[in-house]
Amino acid sequence: MFSTATVPVAATPSQQPVSDAEQPILNTLISIRNRLAALKKDRGNYYRPDDIVGLYNELLAQVKLLQSTRATEHHDNDTYKNRVDSVLDECFQLFSLFYLALGKNKEIPATYVQLVTIKQNFELFNETGIYTDADLEPFQKRLGEIRQLVDAEAAQMDESTDTPKPEILLVSRRLRQCEKEVSELEEATRDISDDLLPTYEDLVRIKRRLTALSMMPHESATKEAKELQRRLIEIDDQRVDDRFVNPQDGSVAAGQTQVVGLLEECFDCLHDLMVEGSTVPKDLMPVYERLMEIRSQLEKLLLTSRWTLRETDLWSYQVQLQDIDAMRRNGQFKDSTGEPAPQQAQAVLNFLLHKCYNFVYKLLSSSEPVAESLMLVHNQLRTLRRCLLEVKKYGGPLTARDLYPYQMKLSSIDNLRTDGKFLDDEGHIPEGQGVVMSLLNECYDLMYELMAADVDE
Repeated sequence: MFSTATVPVAATPSQQPVSDAEQPILNTLISIRNRLAALKKDRGNYYRPDDIVGLYNELLAQVKLLQSTRATEHHDNDTYKNRVDSVLDECFQLFSLFYLALGKNKEIPATYVQLVTIKQNFELFNETGIYTDADLEPFQKRLGEIRQLVDAEAAQMDESTDTPKPEILLVSRRLRQCEKEVSELEEATRDISDDLLPTYEDLVRIKRRLTALSMMPHESATKEAKELQRRLIEIDDQRVDDRFVNPQDGSVAAGQTQVVGLLEECFDCLHDLMVEGSTVPKDLMPVYERLMEIRSQLEKLLLTSRWTLRETDLWSYQVQLQDIDAMRRNGQFKDSTGEPAPQQAQAVLNFLLHKCYNFVYKLLSSSEPVAESLMLVHNQLRTLRRCLLEVKKYGGPLTARDLYPYQMKLSSIDNLRTDGKFLDDEGHIPEGQGVVMSLLNECYDLMYELMAADVDE
């Protein structure tokens, strides 16, 4: 797991010690991370691209030095890891969020934090075994987009340069890890026969719902649990001699282990829910409450992100989730005695952790390639476009007087341009001009359509 952004982490049994040659690099990386944290806290000003890119170039210089040092010390394999790697990972995640805030979504650094979040989702899929191909599809699509971006960047590199850019190496490494994990996840479900796949997907939905019911009041949860129990019994009755068979020839269907195992997990989960009600032990309640709070905050951000989210705000959630994730041992939460928590409690806590990671990924994926200094104009144009579309759909006969407020708003936004460009407070041209101009032109087209309709009438 990753270390936090504020608490120094000593070498753990899974990490190698920091050598004397790497210590200056570590000190510089910590300094860069602290300066990024200070920039992140400044909510009174927009991020300046020159500041972020300047710091990023400092980071790349340290990465090149680290690569040279590791090669000299023969520690340049993918498995070697010490605290330098942990702090470097944090720096790249922060820079990735800053690049998203600057609207530089199509640049390599912006993809890093997305790959981290995708990998966290894959790890939980692998541990719980509760997923379908449909769950993997959006991640696969995004990995394909990142792969194209990385390959295109690699192809554009100067052929005379023997050493690839450091960010290409780091992102490619993360990308390979994600591609390997998604391939393994696909392979696990590929063993299930086509006839048995709908049953498996039904059981995945039931298991998720049972886990969600565990967080509800016992009385109301029990009522729905009984309906799920009837469905589980129907599925169980499909077995012949405790096995699912192919309907065509009566042979044993492929994928017995996964489907029967999941069916038994559902029955165990159902039994615990009906008997115990609240399943999280008292000593793990702080973790449960913390996850519930994070989930609630992320849900609100999903609704309001277009207006309130600064991508770097997600860093605090990443750190909190990674802290909680680090509490697990072999994928399990332990109680105060060091014993694994009850199965149902494990399911609830892992469900919430996965839900939070998924929310973070959705927020990252919804980030527009528009700099935050241009986001106000972007959001106003999106709102205006939506209003014009609604007027076009439901407005009925409109007069010039009816359209006047929309014309005024559109004109006031257009007048913000200087030489055809939207500028920030310092006179720079922020990222996202193409996106905003596309919205502006679309609003003008809608306005002309509505005005033409008025003339025709």
